[in-house]
Amino acid sequence: MACWPLDISGRSGQFCRVADEKLNRLRDILRGYESCLVAYSGGVDSVLLAHVAHEVLGDQMLAVIADSPSLPRREFTEAREIAEAHCFPLRIIQTQEFANPDYTDNPVNRCYFCKHELFTRLEPIAIDGGFAVLAYGENTSDIGDHRPGAEAAKKFEVRAPLKEAGLAKDEIRALSAALGLPTADKPEMPCLSSRIPYGQAVTPEKLAMIEQAEGVLRDAGRREVRVRHGGLSGRHKRGEGISLLGGDSQHRQVAAHCFRPGHGRQQQCGGAVGLVGFPKNQIRRTITNWVTDKFHRKTGHTLGVPFLFKMENTQQQIHITLDLIYP
Repeated sequence: MACWPLDISGRSGQFCRVADEKLNRLRDILRGYESCLVAYSGGVDSVLLAHVAHEVLGDQMLAVIADSPSLPRREFTEAREIAEAHCFPLRIIQTQEFANPDYTDNPVNRCYFCKHELFTRLEPIAIDGGFAVLAYGENTSDIGDHRPGAEAAKKFEVRAPLKEAGLAKDEIRALSAALGLPTADKPEMPCLSSRIPYGQAVTPEKLAMIEQAEGVLRDAGRREVRVRHGGLSGRHKRGEGISLLGGDSQHRQVAAHCFRPGHGRQQQCGGAVGLVGFPKNQIRRTITNWVTDKFHRKTGHTLGVPFLFKMENTQQQIHITLDLIYP
């Protein structure tokens, strides 16, 4: 397959040279595989990986996306559309992590059981299809993060060509833009199960509520939101302002999806959040847990209603304001 020249506009010459070198290194790595099955999600990393793998390997690559209740319908549709628009082959499979109590009990290593289920399904597809390598979208920016799924990848000997090529997240985004991929500026989109605090059961019903509430905000033009069950975290771009919800009407819309008939107080989920300099992974959960614990200590009640969680990072401390949203 032809490899098109790279043009990264608006970047320094040094950045462009390094990114171009790493892209060519990625191509060489993939070429060395001879054939490859890509674990595909439609996110920034897996789209670039699938695109370049198809560019290099042609019909000797296959992207496979796992459909489950933890994948929002909007994301699923977009992932399919991207594959169609960029002409790489895509196969859809169903995974059964929700049949595994090790997953639904929501321990701190929940992602391990998700990825274990995924790779358990992908491995026979790779073998049957004659694909020499199973690959996924881990990159150098993931090093040092709390990523139990990486342990499952090791167990199944899944390769991480983006990481092997030395690509970091900002380089992946820049290369995606240069290659004309629509995910270049796509916000991070962890699975819906990540919205439920560790130790609280993950169920399809909870995830459906979360997805609907987030859909309200996205339909209102908010690109990056996180609605949590029993609390909330998320972020939006600098410059959008600290307030995420646009007024009483959006408050009511979110509340309507969080307080639907038939759901008791224990089934209520969070509202929305606007942050600046939002911490990652475990720190996010720590802050959410701190807020809910603080509320309980001050009031003696469990925080079971949506809340607007506003946070501003300074060098010395984090300032948080909390407004409860009642229907």
